[in-house]
Amino acid sequence: MSGQSDHIHVDAKAVRDSAATRNILAAGFGLAADLPATVTTGCGLRVPYAMTSSRPESVTCLPCREHAARHHLRMAEDIERLSAMAGSTLPRDDAERAAASLRDLARRFSEM
Repeated sequence: MSGQSDHIHVDAKAVRDSAATRNILAAGFGLAADLPATVTTGCGLRVPYAMTSSRPESVTCLPCREHAARHHLRMAEDIERLSAMAGSTLPRDDAERAAASLRDLARRFSEM
């Protein structure tokens, strides 16, 4: 599905493929991937990357906001669950801070 949209959207892979992830790869391996020209959004449209944002206050597409909120909550739950597993190398206090940050982002995406 592709189309024109005047809204600012969320990249459907924003939680997994964030700028922070790219920065870690660049720092660790000396690799810097090019940003895509177009992306699939949380609402299913294919739009120019420039028409997306990871900042909740900038996103104007309601379905994309809902998508981002759900995915940030799911990621927070995953981090907490993984940190509680036997043998986890992720300290619980770090996991709790990361989960709280993701929940805050989810809350901000839910507000309009």
